[in-house]
Amino acid sequence: MPTITDLSGSVAVVTGGTRGVGAGITRALLEAGAQVVTCARRAPDAGIEAGGRTARFVPVDLREPEAVGAFFQRLHSDYGRLDTLVNNAGGTPFRLLGEGGAERHARVVELNLTVPLTAALAAYEIMRGQSTGGSVIMIGSVSGTRPSPGTAAYGAAKAGLDNLARSMAVEWAPTVRVNSLILGMVRTELSHLHYGDEAGIAAVGRTVPLGRLADPSEIGDACVFLASDRAAYVTGASLLVHGGGERPAFLDAATVNN
Repeated sequence: MPTITDLSGSVAVVTGGTRGVGAGITRALLEAGAQVVTCARRAPDAGIEAGGRTARFVPVDLREPEAVGAFFQRLHSDYGRLDTLVNNAGGTPFRLLGEGGAERHARVVELNLTVPLTAALAAYEIMRGQSTGGSVIMIGSVSGTRPSPGTAAYGAAKAGLDNLARSMAVEWAPTVRVNSLILGMVRTELSHLHYGDEAGIAAVGRTVPLGRLADPSEIGDACVFLASDRAAYVTGASLLVHGGGERPAFLDAATVNN
């Protein structure tokens, strides 16, 4: 697929960039010409490749601030720069609020809010000293914009992440731009765990106005745009990448009643 811009010569980090949405982001950045470093606790079975190149993987426990700081220091030493950080790492199991206990829910908030904050702060220390600044992209979710029963702590964290990005955008301007992508449902290698077989995935896709789940590459293309000079005047923004959102339930109810 053609890229929407050229990121040749730039260096990007994608947290959790080895599978699912993260892998799609990594591939899009590679295709656009960026050198990409991914990080997660466990190495992928195979390297992420695109555009004739392979992303570098570095194992990091993102919940450990000292490890995160060391990772970014090493990256700065190896490459001499950092142009883009995509805070993609996150997730949650399905757990009703009354079943988990505060400690378990707090760990979800830590992974989806505190971890991106820690990584962004470490990246900022590099970007702030560059004449070209940098771009931080937070991967948010529609779960942060509506009630999310079963994933309430995740939704609360994603809502906080979007607000955090807006504050960062003001504090770090004009050197570093900070934006959020607010994702809807994305088809990944784990979609069957949530939606069942192909028929179930298709049925869920029909609830989206565009009629399908997003492909990870489409999330990657949005990241490439926000990382590029074409988004030079875009900061503090929340870009909805959700296929039109969710069809309001009352529309179907009205159709039945009529």
